Amino acid sequence: MNLHDDFQRAVAIDSAALAWVASPQAGVERRMLERIGEEVARATSVVRYAPQSAFVAHTHGGGEEFLVLEGVFSDENGDYPRGFYVRNPPGSRHRPSSAAGATIFVKLRQMHAEDRKSVRMDTQDPAGWRSDAGGARLRLLYEGFGERVELLAWPAGFEGSWIWPAGAEYFVLEGAFDDELGRHGEAAWLRLPAGAMQTVRAVKPVRLYRKTGHLRHPLGVS
Repeated sequence: MNLHDDFQRAVAIDSAALAWVASPQAGVERRMLERIGEEVARATSVVRYAPQSAFVAHTHGGGEEFLVLEGVFSDENGDYPRGFYVRNPPGSRHRPSSAAGATIFVKLRQMHAEDRKSVRMDTQDPAGWRSDAGGARLRLLYEGFGERVELLAWPAGFEGSWIWPAGAEYFVLEGAFDDELGRHGEAAWLRLPAGAMQTVRAVKPVRLYRKTGHLRHPLGVS
């Protein structure tokens, strides 16, 4: 399956409007945002675990990163409630599950082959946030191998302009902002190609995930 696999084109999707697609595991469903491959795929998705559901143990050949949107997600390493950010590097293995049910934003097989850093971060802890320009706040989640992952909080009326030499990707957690592609509300996902110019304005307080620096050679990772 190929879905939004032209990385030279900008794309913006309201993920909440997409249908849930069943996975091979009972109780686990996905809203697919981008995908290259079948069950073993380079993929970005919103994944929903029903209460008492689990996925079979598996190895992440190209790594996995996820942000817990709702509920509590679990594996052998612990329980991750809403707001947890996790990176499992290439070669890592786990058996994910959720006793209470959970929804996560997840990216698969998109890490550098030499990346070996695991991250387990509770982004609800206010101590990790810092002030940024224009009244914004920022929480750095990961930086390495040319990519940067962060959470941003913009007040209503915040404005910013950037050029993204190696692309940018967003997932809106709450609130809404405008840019050249239109208005992006809660659960919106957008991907801007390498070289894109962007001007944003927050139309209400907004909190979002942003990854940059990873789309100059998007298929040049394991």
